[in-house]
Amino acid sequence: MALGPDPDGEGELVATLVRRGDVDPSARHAVLLVHGYTDYFFNTELADHFAGRGFAFYALDLHKCGRSWREGQTPHFTTDLARYHAELDRALDVIAAELQRADVLVYGHSAGGLIVSLWLDRLRRRGLTARKRLTGLILNSPWLDLQGPAILRAVPTTAAIRAASRVRKRWVVRRPTPGGYGTTLHRDYHGEFDYDLKWKPVGGFPVTLGWIHAIRRGHAALHRGLDVGVPNLILRSDRSVRESTERVDDIQRGDAVLDVEQIARWAGCIGNRSTIVPITDAKHDVFLSVPEARRQAYRELDRWLDWYTREITHAAPRSERG
Repeated sequence: MALGPDPDGEGELVATLVRRGDVDPSARHAVLLVHGYTDYFFNTELADHFAGRGFAFYALDLHKCGRSWREGQTPHFTTDLARYHAELDRALDVIAAELQRADVLVYGHSAGGLIVSLWLDRLRRRGLTARKRLTGLILNSPWLDLQGPAILRAVPTTAAIRAASRVRKRWVVRRPTPGGYGTTLHRDYHGEFDYDLKWKPVGGFPVTLGWIHAIRRGHAALHRGLDVGVPNLILRSDRSVRESTERVDDIQRGDAVLDVEQIARWAGCIGNRSTIVPITDAKHDVFLSVPEARRQAYRELDRWLDWYTREITHAAPRSERG
């Protein structure tokens, strides 16, 4: 999807919508997945699971991410999370054109969970939730606050980030690590999964001032309280662990990226009807966890989907929902 020139001056932007298999126009349910930072869609196991539940599966590689990255662009860089809204809107339009009778369940992981929550709140405020056939939300370890020492979340620090980002928005505040969490995922290291290390490097992409300021603005909006307008499932690990390149076994069984206590604290700000489930020994992406934790994550997903599909079936007729 062509998005036009980048407001941050890095050429033309594109976003890529991935679909599992051929279009089935009779599908009644669809899911739209949005990845996190240093990420793109590659989890075909998850796509197959949704398909087995009768969902048409779509995933969006956001601009400058994964399949949508172009030479000369800073991976994942933006100075405003609202710039993702246009491609999310476009993705919904494609789904609506291909599946004219389908309700849409949105899925967001990590930073993607923050992005889609802000987007859904915007659509609700504009009265578009029902018209767009949006009926549910799944958040996989959503990024709801800045991890690390409390001083990083203090007002003076946030103000300093804002001021500095105006003049040095591409200044790197965190460089890639030697590995850590990434080494627990890719099969060339200690993981089970195969994906393109150019699009999802083991040590992550550099974090810039402009991008972290955009994230902090998103956090501030969320902390004031959102209403995504749809029931939601929030999955997270039951523990956070310190990222370390020496103790891979430890970071196989915990969230080495975010503070799960912060997810628990701020989950109530998502709005509507929330179901929050900690997954024992889960990683940051619960669906990339060790097998026993992954099985638990899928069981909890299925339990919620059973409720969700019954709820949608017994909801008002589609003609009444626009």
